[in-house]
Amino acid sequence: MNGRVQAIIIAALALGLIGGVAIAAYIFGDLGIRADFSARNLAPGGGHLFGTDQMGRDILARSLHGLALSLRVGMIAAGLSVLIAAAMALLSGLSRHCDHVAGFVTDAMLAMPHLLLLLLISFALGGGATAVIIAVAISHWPRLARLLRAEVIQTSAAPYIETARALGRSRLFVLWHHILPHLAPQMLVGFLLMFPHAILHEAGLTFIGFGLEPSRPAIGVMLSDAMRQISAGRWWLAVFPGLMLLAMVLAFEALGSALRRLTNPREAAC
Repeated sequence: MNGRVQAIIIAALALGLIGGVAIAAYIFGDLGIRADFSARNLAPGGGHLFGTDQMGRDILARSLHGLALSLRVGMIAAGLSVLIAAAMALLSGLSRHCDHVAGFVTDAMLAMPHLLLLLLISFALGGGATAVIIAVAISHWPRLARLLRAEVIQTSAAPYIETARALGRSRLFVLWHHILPHLAPQMLVGFLLMFPHAILHEAGLTFIGFGLEPSRPAIGVMLSDAMRQISAGRWWLAVFPGLMLLAMVLAFEALGSALRRLTNPREAAC
């Protein structure tokens, strides 16, 4: 089995897992959200595969709702982060002065402590889904911007770019019509690889109280509540949501790596 076929199989499995989470959360409806005090703190079993919490909510259904919520937050945050990174990379291609400005801003953002920046932005915006999205988007773009900027500089020296400039095309026209399409594969791979970081940071911010509201079915909220229940022997409240979050992150990592292999002929042939 060559590298391309293997990458396609891995990508299909990862997409199936991610899509299955979104579909399952829709199928479960309000199961895992509504309280059922007659089924409080049940251990994993036939009726509730992953057990229930202190309000009788099914852990499996609630975890799926939390992952679906993380998918929505992560998609918006990663998308905004990619757009910022692409804008900074294209800015560096306008002129030497703009390149210096873009490089300085990118290096300044990379020099800032990552977690501290997330906390400060989320706290300043008052928490909630919007604050988490903005915090993740603002803090995650610099590394991708540096890669895209290097690609812009390399592509700008290509013969067809020099020909377009010799024919009188403006820098803005060349950036928009020639260089930006060339960046599309890197942007897509960057989006997929940034997705798990966005999901993990959303869960982390929510876990320490700076993220999503406690009333929402978020994985971070579930893990935070579970910390007060583990001492009573209710291990399933933390283990199963944590494992499902890990599986989702690994699925996105696998999908991004597979897509990178498919878009890189050297890696796909291995």
